[in-house]
Amino acid sequence: MKTTLVVHPDYRDLGHKIKDAISNFNSYTKVLGAAERNVIKNVTINGKVYTVKSFKIPNIINQIVYRFFRKSKAERSYIYANKLLGLGIKTPIPIAYQKQTTPLAFKRSFYISEFVDCDLTYRALTTDFNIKDHEIILRAFTRFTYTLHEKGVHFLDHSPGNTLISRTKHGYDFYLVDLNRMEFKTLDFETRIKNFSKLTIHKPMIKVMSNEYAKCTGEDETKIFNAMWEYTRAFQENYYRKIRIKKRIFFWKKKYKDRVSKSPI
Repeated sequence: MKTTLVVHPDYRDLGHKIKDAISNFNSYTKVLGAAERNVIKNVTINGKVYTVKSFKIPNIINQIVYRFFRKSKAERSYIYANKLLGLGIKTPIPIAYQKQTTPLAFKRSFYISEFVDCDLTYRALTTDFNIKDHEIILRAFTRFTYTLHEKGVHFLDHSPGNTLISRTKHGYDFYLVDLNRMEFKTLDFETRIKNFSKLTIHKPMIKVMSNEYAKCTGEDETKIFNAMWEYTRAFQENYYRKIRIKKRIFFWKKKYKDRVSKSPI
């Protein structure tokens, strides 16, 4: 197994400690997030907190793809983070990434960044409408998204958990996370509005965002709202359709396994 560690030039003095942190990843107990694919934990190095994201070993096809044809999720996260910062868009400062490979396959990868102790994420806006500055944050977030679009950033995972929000003396800071799926290009109207489709199912929030986006762009507010709402509905319908299909597949797989296990042969 070959291990490749790339450390940001500004943090090269931490190289050995970052390598040790990754080696001891399974022993850390401060879990920030865990899903079927990835696990995120905090680690303290020289008194400072960093975030380590471990990406699951991909399926056999993607092991070949990531080994020979495409950059890993960790490497893309590192590259895109640096690109965002270069555009003046906030994201936790990228520190390093590591990948593990064999001669023929890609295995695990890790992405390390500085830890941002935020006040909330966008997700909180979708679940708690009693937040005192709810609408003010939502409008500021919409202007932030407009800035992304104007700078040619198409954040494909622009979803509730992927924007950290910090209150400041002058307003709000927004930090993008989960960066491995991005495009950098000129965005047309359809792409811009469709980029809001994963954020919320609540029509009042979409009304606020479409109103603020109309102020930013000068486009017709009704046109923006109608498009934003239709893209949101389409995304939700597609999302739950996939869930229903997965449940059916799981049901029939389980039924088949039960039948095989009971077979006398």
